Amino acid sequence: MVILVSKCLMGENCRYKGDNCRNERILELAKKHTLIGVCPEVMGGLPTPRAPGERVGDKVIANTGADVTAEYELGALKALEIAKESGVELCVFKAKSPSCGCGIIYDGSFMGKLIPGDGVTVELFKKHGYKVITEVDVENGYFEKL
Repeated sequence: MVILVSKCLMGENCRYKGDNCRNERILELAKKHTLIGVCPEVMGGLPTPRAPGERVGDKVIANTGADVTAEYELGALKALEIAKESGVELCVFKAKSPSCGCGIIYDGSFMGKLIPGDGVTVELFKKHGYKVITEVDVENGYFEKL
């Protein structure tokens, strides 16, 4: 299976604060599957580190007040292009992210409050029929159930 994965989960220091969320269970998937890493935020032109962003309706706003929606949308489109070109069958994205969050994201208040919703990239991928899960699903045994 070809799986698109958030690069931060693969150990790349590309998160907003310059660190990563390396996940060994996801990296172990490379023994049986092809993993392709993407970071839509960086691919959209945002630096690492960068001001954290959160979704506010259809926009992504940094905690500085800057509207970074265009960068998030560009990165999502670039990630989608890679997925299409690579024959991706599943996406494992970073939970709660304004780009990669699936089903639950931060509410835009920068107070740590979560609400139902998807990140910009996940929203686009779902519109194009891709199956999207997060590292939480992997930790909860998603691949053992296949």
